[in-house]
Amino acid sequence: MSDILAMNLRSQKTSHLHFYFHDIQSGKNPSAIKIISPGGGGIYGFGNTFMCDDALTIGPNASTEVVGRAQGIYAMASQSESALLMTMSFEFTQGKYNGSSISILGRNPFMRDVREMPIVGGTALFRFARGYALAHTFWFDANTGDAIVEYNVFVQHY
Repeated sequence: MSDILAMNLRSQKTSHLHFYFHDIQSGKNPSAIKIISPGGGGIYGFGNTFMCDDALTIGPNASTEVVGRAQGIYAMASQSESALLMTMSFEFTQGKYNGSSISILGRNPFMRDVREMPIVGGTALFRFARGYALAHTFWFDANTGDAIVEYNVFVQHY
């Protein structure tokens, strides 16, 4: 039986995921590094591009259980406001969704209180996933760019 036929036989469900994204650019072991810097504008300059491998945890404190990794690229994509283009895979390494991932591709105007980004796909338990992620900055250091971001993700899958 093909995967698509098998998916059609199962019912679609919506899952709510809640976790914290730890994007650390400072210190000896940063989880995000600048890979392109066209010059000007400091850390928030148009075109600055970062690669990350950030911890996803169950709580805002870095010492809480790590449930996955956010791996991908984000770049300063607006010349008029602080907004990122995010291309990110959230891979889950613990619990019910261990070995599954969701893919996010979208605009993140990170100075707004709550931002919405689309879920455009996934793997394993999230194959054929779609949905949205709501991001809320829990903590941000404007000098270093370090941030802890709370995510509420609503994903439809089979």
